[in-house]
Amino acid sequence: MDLEIILRFFARTLTLLLVIPIHESAHALVAKWFGDDTAERAGRISLNPMDHFDPVGSILMVLTGFGWAKPVPINPVRMKKFRAGIALTALAGPVSNILAAFVSALVYAILLCTETGYEAAISSAITPMSCVIMLLQYLFQVNIGLAIFNLIPIPPLDGYNVLSYFTPAKVDRWFHQHQREISMIFFIVIIGITYIPSRLNPLYYARSFVADLLWDCVKWIPKLRWGY
Repeated sequence: MDLEIILRFFARTLTLLLVIPIHESAHALVAKWFGDDTAERAGRISLNPMDHFDPVGSILMVLTGFGWAKPVPINPVRMKKFRAGIALTALAGPVSNILAAFVSALVYAILLCTETGYEAAISSAITPMSCVIMLLQYLFQVNIGLAIFNLIPIPPLDGYNVLSYFTPAKVDRWFHQHQREISMIFFIVIIGITYIPSRLNPLYYARSFVADLLWDCVKWIPKLRWGY
């Protein structure tokens, strides 16, 4: 197997081990802030990836860049503000991914200010620095992909719980009554994300928009060093 392919697979796997705990811990932490410590008592405020491991979702993450972890248990009845608590707990995961993507871009931009980092970024040679650059690129891409994917407003994704803050109770009842059909739609979405060409995939454009926005925030940093 080509060395670059092996490195990319390793980078994806390592990214999974770093990203999933941040995402799930953010859910659990915000739920605690709203008065529900169910997830904390279940050990879900943790950076240990095994505390959040879901076999199917984790395998999909490595293979496609999209996936999910073991659901974080929450008890909305214990929250101080029922609907806001659910929505913000759900939103915390994607927001944590956006912040992690920004940090990745920031470190990448700082490394580009060094001669070693700049040469690794423009060269095809496999070096320790090029491996670090590759990992940062995957951290950036996967975090953005996870944030956009999880904001799709269908169960069991976070976007559904965010949307539920703005919708009446009858919409929630409709979703519960049609769980089987919605589950089918969910898996169709996953297949579509994996196989639909980029030019026909709306999530691709959403990811590109967010990626460009975050990179615009840090791209001035290497310009201070190199002047272009």
